[in-house]
Amino acid sequence: MNDRKNEYEDILYLPHHISETHPRMSIVDRAAQFSPFQALTGYGDVIRETARFTDARMELDEYRKAEINEMLLMLQEQSEQCPIITVTYFEPDEKKDGGAYVTAVGRVKKIKPDEREMVLEEGTIVPIDEIVSIISE
Repeated sequence: MNDRKNEYEDILYLPHHISETHPRMSIVDRAAQFSPFQALTGYGDVIRETARFTDARMELDEYRKAEINEMLLMLQEQSEQCPIITVTYFEPDEKKDGGAYVTAVGRVKKIKPDEREMVLEEGTIVPIDEIVSIISE
């Protein structure tokens, strides 16, 4: 081992070489060489999507469904007065089971019973079958 140490002793204390053709690499670029890389492209997105929380859809009892239907009939009769309502409804998730409960506040523009939709003035379309609560002011 001592022979090997003596073998390189002539270059051991030479000054560090500085290239005349290649500029010195910045510390940030040098560190980037050793940063982790994403071996499986898109895997991080899949993990985030799996971890994303969704709510389960509530099943309403017959009493609550009747209450919502009465409120919809009342709103349909008062459509010229354009009452302000707060409606909470379930919005299914496009990518996985479950969804989110959304609350919208606005004036009722139109109720479309055949299409099972309620349209608010600002353009929000609320599926009637997904409504869990309607509060009228």
